[in-house]
Amino acid sequence: MSIPFSLILDMFVAVLLIVMIGYAFTLNKRLGTLRRDKEELQKLALSFGDATVRAEESTVQLRATIDVLQEQIEKAESLREDLVFLVDRGNGTADTLEELVRTARDKLGVMPRPAPHETAADEKSAQSPEPPAATSRSAPKTDAADRSEGGQMSDAERELLKALRSAG
Repeated sequence: MSIPFSLILDMFVAVLLIVMIGYAFTLNKRLGTLRRDKEELQKLALSFGDATVRAEESTVQLRATIDVLQEQIEKAESLREDLVFLVDRGNGTADTLEELVRTARDKLGVMPRPAPHETAADEKSAQSPEPPAATSRSAPKTDAADRSEGGQMSDAERELLKALRSAG
């Protein structure tokens, strides 16, 4: 029995058609996946473009903020330098005033008020019948009275004496 050649050929074509249908079905699935991926890729590209635009805008805003902050830093440094200068001048002026007060006290014989944390021996000597501070305080008043009678005391000296009397 011999199988006709046309039947073998038809069977071979049928097998090839079945393989081709399976391959076409697989190819169709892959093309569908590719189309979906293409849409997702387009959406991703659009969102990436939007993110890039936002990043560029943020960069511009950040640069503007940096410029404003740099100006404020420069102003702050200038103010700090001014404050350092003023503090130095204030310290110098305070030192000068302190020296003038000491000189005036020495000149007038006024003793500075004792500190509140003195020892018990200092407190006992302060309670003696004739404290040395009391005798020295009477001298500036007479000296100041002598000057004020002559009219030679300046306003600054009068204010200094007033401050020393209120402190002493």
